[in-house]
Amino acid sequence: MRISLIQMRVTESVERNLARAEELALSAPKPDVIMLPEMFCCPYSPDSFIKNAEPSGSAVTRALSRISKETGAWLIGGSMPEAADGRIFNTCFVFDPKGREVARHRKAHMFDIDVEGGQRFCESDVLSKGEGTTVFDTPWGRFGVCVCFDIRFPDFIRSMRGIDFLAVPAAFNMTTGPLHWELLFRARAVDEQIFTFGCAPARDEAGEYVSYGNSIAVSPWGRVIARAGAEETVLTIDADPEEISAVRRQIPVGAPRRRG
Repeated sequence: MRISLIQMRVTESVERNLARAEELALSAPKPDVIMLPEMFCCPYSPDSFIKNAEPSGSAVTRALSRISKETGAWLIGGSMPEAADGRIFNTCFVFDPKGREVARHRKAHMFDIDVEGGQRFCESDVLSKGEGTTVFDTPWGRFGVCVCFDIRFPDFIRSMRGIDFLAVPAAFNMTTGPLHWELLFRARAVDEQIFTFGCAPARDEAGEYVSYGNSIAVSPWGRVIARAGAEETVLTIDADPEEISAVRRQIPVGAPRRRG
C-alpha cells in the first residue's frame, strides 16, 4: 500500500488551500491512499473555525470528493470546521476512489491545554467534541482515523477494533511537537502492532498557530520509516501489510484480534 501525506502550507484563503491540496495530491506518485493535514482548509484558530465552518456537502467536501476521483485514491481529508446541528466540529471526512464518502470522524478529545512557559489553547471555546471511534475497510486492511489530540488516549485507539493502520491528521505545536510527536506515533504503533501515519500542516513561523510539521510514518515494529521536516512537501511511503502479520506472529500480545 502506497500512502502520500500532503504536508501543505495553509493560508487564509479556503479557495487557495483547496487548490493547493488538489495540486499536491495530483503530484503524488500514484498513491493508493492520500492524507491531508488537520484544518488543511483554514488557519488553526478559533476565529477561523467560526468564519469558515460549513456543512457537509459544501465547498470543502465537494473538493475532497473530486480529488479522490481525480487521483483514484482513498482520501483521508485532513480535517475541517464542520457546521452541524448549530455546533462546529473538527471533522475528518474520508472518500473512496470513486469520490463516495465512506467515513467521517469528529475529533473526540478537545485540545484544551495550558503549558507553563509554552502553549495555551482552548479548542472547546468554539468546537464541540464528537463521539465514538471511526474505522473503514480498504483492500489492504482496516484503517482507524482520529484527529490530533485523540492520539494521546491509548484506550480510545484500542477500542478501534481490528485496525491495521492508524491515520491521524494533526497539528502539534512547537511546545508539544518536539517532545511528544514521534513518541506518541511510535507508542501507538507498538501498542497496537500497526502502521501509524501523522499528517501535519507545514510550518509557518508567521502564523497565529505555528505547526510543528514533521509528518511521520511508523512501522508496527515502532520504527520511524519516513519523516518530513518543517517545509511543504509530499511524503510518500510504501507500507507492506505483511509486516503487520509478521510482528503479531513474532510478538503475540493480548488476545487474538477479532473484527466487528
